[in-house]
Amino acid sequence: MVLEATMICIDNSEWMRNGDYSPSRFQAQADAVSLICGAKTQSNPENTVGILTMAGKGVRVLATPTSDLGKILSSMHGLEMGGEMNLAAGIQIAQLALKHRQNKNQQQRIIVFAGSPIKYEKKTLEMIGKKLKKNSVALDILNFGEDEDGKPEKLEALLSSVNNNDSSHIVHVPPGQNALSDVLISTPVFTGDGEGGSGFAAAAAAADAAGGVSEFDFGVDPNIDPELALALRVSMEEERARQEAAAKRAAEEATRQEKGEEGEPRSDLQNATTTATEKVTDPMDEDDDLLKQSLALSMNIQGSDSSVGDAETSEATNGDQDLALGMSCYFVGYLNVSPYCIMILDYILFSTEKVVSKFFCF
Repeated sequence: MVLEATMICIDNSEWMRNGDYSPSRFQAQADAVSLICGAKTQSNPENTVGILTMAGKGVRVLATPTSDLGKILSSMHGLEMGGEMNLAAGIQIAQLALKHRQNKNQQQRIIVFAGSPIKYEKKTLEMIGKKLKKNSVALDILNFGEDEDGKPEKLEALLSSVNNNDSSHIVHVPPGQNALSDVLISTPVFTGDGEGGSGFAAAAAAADAAGGVSEFDFGVDPNIDPELALALRVSMEEERARQEAAAKRAAEEATRQEKGEEGEPRSDLQNATTTATEKVTDPMDEDDDLLKQSLALSMNIQGSDSSVGDAETSEATNGDQDLALGMSCYFVGYLNVSPYCIMILDYILFSTEKVVSKFFCF
């Protein structure tokens, strides 16, 4: 932030009674001066602003450079209009007031409101400009109102003689419906090359972009209590950011739920495919399972009917046993039948535990 001392030169001549700027030239100028004072004092707590008038009975300093915004604004109440503007004397006295500023580290700047004709020649204005440049004083000019007697050319010559590294600026404001302060907001005279206006300038620009300067935002006059007005505006911006973040989170949640609903049918399809794949097994495995079940069943039946088996075994002839053994050898040796099948066959033929034991021995 720029540390700066500023003197504002006000035009209070008879020309300021005209109504080509709403509501009048003088009132439009007063509003612009209040806006600039607020921007300068808000950009840096150590900035100072002073005010003087260039018409009437003579140049008069209303307020020496101070950081008290209330004192600056109250000094402009009750001003009288009359006489002609003395531009040269006003700039020289403003330079003298800046020379005696308390903080010598502050940069020096003069802002001139020129709303009436200028009686000085270009050479005189150029000499004043060179003197300002020699003393490192920047100059901002707001040209509005009368354009007679080559006024724009004279002001341009003054600016070119004082300008150093584009530190000085001039703004020409034609008559129209737009207020003087509205035009001033977007110019370097108000923003200070992007630094002088700081948060106050940003807030005013935001209000202008939102639909023009209203009566007072939040019912608070920024000229009377700029800190409260700025705090209210910052609070509003934070609430707006919070609402936008909440809306963004809700949108992301809705998108996530939609993706989840689309993914559920896919999961069911995958489950069905997996089940079908599990059902399609190897036929050999099924045969082995059936054989194992048959063997377990045969062993259970043999255990339960052991007494009956013993009785039948005692009655069996040796020829029957030899026949069973021969059939087992035939099936195993020549037909390459599984041993499980032989066991089942032995049980079916004889239903005796002795025959099965012989088969295992074989």
